Amino acid sequence: MQDFGAAFLTAFDLLIGADADLLEIIGLSLRVSISALLAAGLIGLSLGAALAVTRFPGRGIVLVIVNSMMGLPPVVVGLVVYMLLSNAGPFGFLGLLYTPEAMIIAQAILILPIIAALSRQLIEDLHAEYAEQFRSFCVPTGRMMMELLWDARYSLLTVMLAGLGRAMAEVGAVIIVGGNINHLTRVMTTTIALETSKGDLALALGLGIVLLSIAIAINAGVMALNATAKRQAYA
Repeated sequence: MQDFGAAFLTAFDLLIGADADLLEIIGLSLRVSISALLAAGLIGLSLGAALAVTRFPGRGIVLVIVNSMMGLPPVVVGLVVYMLLSNAGPFGFLGLLYTPEAMIIAQAILILPIIAALSRQLIEDLHAEYAEQFRSFCVPTGRMMMELLWDARYSLLTVMLAGLGRAMAEVGAVIIVGGNINHLTRVMTTTIALETSKGDLALALGLGIVLLSIAIAINAGVMALNATAKRQAYA
């Protein structure tokens, strides 16, 4: 119980005191996770919509693969990205290993299947409602995908939040490709892992509380925005 009490006090002191190191770590965590979310969302939503409205040989196999990849082991993703970006890898010349950009790539790969699979199911259900209208007006596939994505935009916010939560909670992959370098690639989750290994449980729990508070604040903000938009739509 003392550790939990100390954790709350530590988190409170860090936030109230506007600790420079903490603010740097929070800023990097948000930059990496949001960048990964935008990249994965751009690809994942398009892929999900395409799988929802098109039919082609082998589609079932593709769906099984996409759904299975929702459970990608983070350390395996980190290892693959590490091998690709290392000096001996095909993209070693880019010099991205142990940089925030490498962490963004790893997180984007992890959350891409989540966004693609969840959005595919959501858009496919919506497509079933409008299939007759689309056929009667001979709507092209690309236009159909855009219309369905726009119509499902509020529900897709939840899908994007699921991806963001997965990205912000990631540890294994970002440690492998980022190296947890102070003032360069150290984010909230890797700092928590480091402080736990050092035995500073109060600080680790304090940082965990801060991370959870950020996640709750982001979710609450998006839900409030979603609710306001829906009220305006029905007004």
